[in-house]
Amino acid sequence: MKFPRYALAASCLCLFASLSHAEADLPPHAQVDRALDEHILVLNAQAGMQIEQSEQRKRDTGEYEFTLHGATYRDRLLEGNVQNDYRDWEIAIERPLRLPNKVWIDSDIGAAALARGQHALGDARHEASRQLLRLWFAWQREQAQLMQWQAQLDILHQQAVITEKRIKAGDAPRMELNQVNAAAAMSEVSLRQAKLRAALAADELKRQFPALPLPETPALVEPQAITQPLPYWHDIMLDHNHEIGLALAEADFQRGLAERASADRLPDPTVGLKYTSLLDRKQRVAGVYVSIPLGYSARSANADSAQAQARIAADQAMALQRKVEGDIYHAYTHAVSSYEIWQQAATAANALRHNADLVARAYSLGESSLDATLISRRQALEATLAETLARLDANESRYRLLLDAHGLWTSDNDEHSPH
Repeated sequence: MKFPRYALAASCLCLFASLSHAEADLPPHAQVDRALDEHILVLNAQAGMQIEQSEQRKRDTGEYEFTLHGATYRDRLLEGNVQNDYRDWEIAIERPLRLPNKVWIDSDIGAAALARGQHALGDARHEASRQLLRLWFAWQREQAQLMQWQAQLDILHQQAVITEKRIKAGDAPRMELNQVNAAAAMSEVSLRQAKLRAALAADELKRQFPALPLPETPALVEPQAITQPLPYWHDIMLDHNHEIGLALAEADFQRGLAERASADRLPDPTVGLKYTSLLDRKQRVAGVYVSIPLGYSARSANADSAQAQARIAADQAMALQRKVEGDIYHAYTHAVSSYEIWQQAATAANALRHNADLVARAYSLGESSLDATLISRRQALEATLAETLARLDANESRYRLLLDAHGLWTSDNDEHSPH
């Protein structure tokens, strides 16, 4: 009797798309762009960018406006024994004037605010990309486990057929069929659990990114080694980091506010034109007037507070850079280690699958026990599943490294080109 060669890896991996280019396991770039553009983080950042643009226009034009004053009076004047009533009136128009240095400072503040909005938009898109990548591979992991358990169940069903034939031929006791059926039942439980996890992972991905269609089956591609050293990634990821750019833009913005508050120690004057009609137009007065606030303590306190805020923002930018440097080291080390772990897992899985093939063939020839066959299959399944998950970990960690270096899913309006 001929037993089909045990090839758990082939049974599982054939369910995936065949290996192709390095990003075959990722959704198409056009679909990713649309999904990211519709994500709530990006939409909110775009609204924030519009706010910054409006604030920039307001700072360029200034907040001061013309003020129109008007008044009418009744003037009683005793002339000899006669009291005469006169109707007087006046009108004035005035406007505060920004001092020239404040105009320049406001322009710099507006530019810093606009840069802050641009970096906030880029950071929001980057965070949404990270979330998409994480959810995408979480779904792939659950799908991979589902397929592995389905393949295991199919093989156990084949084993049950072979065992029945051996029982009919008198080469095996009936209890062996019960063992195979019990193993199949346990695999069925694991399969149902895997289906539940896969459905939940797919639902979360669809809810977060409804514009991203899911393929019927995920693609499993060969991981690639990280060939560039850590300094290469360190320099690129620091130079092209929206989070750091946002912190630096915020520091520039707060520094501009501090400079503006310091300039406000000297208040802006208000210049006005005034026309007054007195004694039923017998007397007319026209002139120019200037008014200057004389209070100083409040403006001085505002300047001191703004300078403290600027120092805090600068310190936060420095602390963030240290954090990002740690994240870069973590991402690089994870990517390198994940590739090495996958290589080790692949070697172990190949050996255990080969051993399972030999034991299964020996059982079909009556040279091995069912217990040894089931154990070898279980070991091969666990090793293959571990290799598949290690493969996905290696690919995800590499893509995360590329994503943080702006070498993956860059949009057309991203100032940082792929590397």
